[in-house]
Amino acid sequence: MSDKQNLSYQAGQATGQTKEKASGMMDKAKDAAASAQDSMANAGQQIKEKAQGAADVVKDKTGMNKNT
Repeated sequence: MSDKQNLSYQAGQATGQTKEKASGMMDKAKDAAASAQDSMANAGQQIKEKAQGAADVVKDKTGMNKNT
């Protein structure tokens, strides 16, 4: 193999490794984004439930709750 072919081969190897690392980093970023989205959805659901509970307490205390 000539020096030129060897350098070309090494450049191709480096390019392939760089693409593989970039792909791995993108996968990690996607996983982190999905995890953050799940966390936010759960937090939003908890806030909604707490707000509903607070509204029910106010209705109970003011006699506005027609279920009792």
